[in-house]
Amino acid sequence: MKKYRIGIVGATGAVGQEIIKLLEKREFPASELRLLASSRSAGIELEALGQTHKIQETTPESFKDLDIAIFSAGSENSVKFAHEAVKRDCVAIDNSSAFRMDSSVPLVVPEINPQDLDGHQGIVANPNCSSAITLMAIYPLHKRFGLKKFYASTYQAVSGAGAMGPISLDQEVTEMVTGAPPPNAQPSSFPHPIAFNLIPHVDQFREDGYTKEELKMRNESRKILSLPSLRVSCTCVRVPVYRAHSISINAEFSDSVNLPDAKQALSNFEGLEFVDNPEEMLYPMPIYSSEKENCHVGRLRVDHASDNGLALWVTGDQLWKGAALNAIQIAEEMIQRNCLRKII
Repeated sequence: MKKYRIGIVGATGAVGQEIIKLLEKREFPASELRLLASSRSAGIELEALGQTHKIQETTPESFKDLDIAIFSAGSENSVKFAHEAVKRDCVAIDNSSAFRMDSSVPLVVPEINPQDLDGHQGIVANPNCSSAITLMAIYPLHKRFGLKKFYASTYQAVSGAGAMGPISLDQEVTEMVTGAPPPNAQPSSFPHPIAFNLIPHVDQFREDGYTKEELKMRNESRKILSLPSLRVSCTCVRVPVYRAHSISINAEFSDSVNLPDAKQALSNFEGLEFVDNPEEMLYPMPIYSSEKENCHVGRLRVDHASDNGLALWVTGDQLWKGAALNAIQIAEEMIQRNCLRKII
């Protein structure tokens, strides 16, 4: 089997660490692993793929002789270095929002639109975590009934705010339970208390009252599904859950819906597990989706408030399918399609 030289930009971050874990778990065919980060982390040693690796500072020359680089160091670093990778014949798979809406850059969930990889120009974008998990549940229904519009409310885990998110939750729970802040407490990652609370605010607000995170759901869904006029309304909420996002979806379709066909479409879709037995109290929950490659979907029912509507609930690990796993699956799909070198 041919092996590939792979780099991880942002290797010390939360998503970078999950990428390393999943490369090992999925036995990715890597002949070389290059761990890249900022100058502050250069020289730190990490165990990966059975070897000890030293973190290297990210520079344009970091991508020389690499086949693939997965970027998980924020939009600023992606803008700075992704094109440098492409100049050195290295495919850049980017987890940030930097290139998602660039018409020349494929935005890909491999189970949904792998064909978009064939025309890449060196950079491939990974969707926002909530968009990827939501579309894993919506796409099989769209194939069967024809999607017209959907409403989504996201319940986003604190891990989505970065490595400090779970630390902030831990600190606040400790303070509320004991009455005293923990020693060496760090500033919170959130604008309000997150422990025992819900915050209907993820990302920056726009003039129209929506946040950028909420508009990502609309814009990215349109691009991935190739439905440029798709109507989407979303409310994003941060919840005191450590890991794995949950999304409540109400979708309306062109064709008449029925539950047997909907269940079959969801049950047969790769990367999705249908968990829906209310009598046995079986339904998707984030605690059972954490560190799982598949998303879980359930609470499926006919929507009483819309014509040809279905209501459903989906959960997925935002660090995996929402970021690290999807990026690795993109790399695997590009290898399978033999399109790593199709750089125009």
